[in-house]
Amino acid sequence: MTGQTSSDDSRITREFDDNTLLQMLFGPHNTHLDRIEQQLGVAMTSRGNAVTISGPPARVDEARAVLDGLYLRLQRGFPVDAADIDAALRMGPADESETEQRPVIVTRKRHIQPRSPMQAEYMQAMERHELVFGLGPAGTGKTYLAVARAVSMMIKGEVDRIILSRPAVEAGERLGFLPGDLREKVDPYLRPLYDALHDMLPGDQVAKKLAAGDIEVAPLAFMRGRTLGSSFIILDEAQNTTPVQMKMFLTRLGEHSRMVVTGDLSQIDLPPGTRSGLQDALDILGGLTGIGVVRFTDRDVVRHGLVTRIVRAYDAHDRMPRAVKQSAAGQATGRKEKL
Repeated sequence: MTGQTSSDDSRITREFDDNTLLQMLFGPHNTHLDRIEQQLGVAMTSRGNAVTISGPPARVDEARAVLDGLYLRLQRGFPVDAADIDAALRMGPADESETEQRPVIVTRKRHIQPRSPMQAEYMQAMERHELVFGLGPAGTGKTYLAVARAVSMMIKGEVDRIILSRPAVEAGERLGFLPGDLREKVDPYLRPLYDALHDMLPGDQVAKKLAAGDIEVAPLAFMRGRTLGSSFIILDEAQNTTPVQMKMFLTRLGEHSRMVVTGDLSQIDLPPGTRSGLQDALDILGGLTGIGVVRFTDRDVVRHGLVTRIVRAYDAHDRMPRAVKQSAAGQATGRKEKL
């Protein structure tokens, strides 16, 4: 591990009692310590059951707090991997009482904790509100956490059914030209929802609940005319609904039900000139009691680090004036022609 120090830097040594947890805390060949070191700009050296941290005082304190939080996680029986290191850095330092107060979603296969401050806010919003809008770019956990919350409520008996829906915009909801029966036609558009379910429940339970109708995965068009009571209802990719579709979906909410609507308003695939039903709903319903709105940004992306950089690059490009974009495109074309 590397790191430069100066006369203004501080230096502390943190010792840990349980040597059996240290390999998981430090990571193979100290890769977890390397990750913390690189992201916080500190120098870390491990020897035995101790870690010495040196660098700017505020960063040293933050690194110590991150290590303490990860060690506490291991003591409670939770694993620690590279994604958990990134999550701890993203969440920031917290004392033991703050860590205990962070929300957690319990499913059959895993206990899910927030990996960014906005994820924590989102999880709390789903506890408090009957209708929640989760907005933001890909990779922020909007759909994944909604499915986790739905499964958790079903396990506890707080809802009887889970309804997962998406607009099949790519096929204009006219699926006849695709091969197979109806389920085979719509499955490609709903696959991310199935993937999330299999992360929360054993495969045989997913299959059993799908067969029994306890979990239903269906395109948005199938929601018309229904009233969904005692259900947890999720609409994914909601930016691709029309205002009429969105109103139809929102009015399906029945007694003892919860609804989560997720979408990314920067990724609208509707025909040009068609207003997004998601934007329409936010404009109309934004101030109503009982509705939670959580807005993620690229800082909340919890996938591969490259995804964050891709999202930021596209956002920066979208903010560029048209003339600058055209000039950049022309220069790129000129370079290709020279090659």
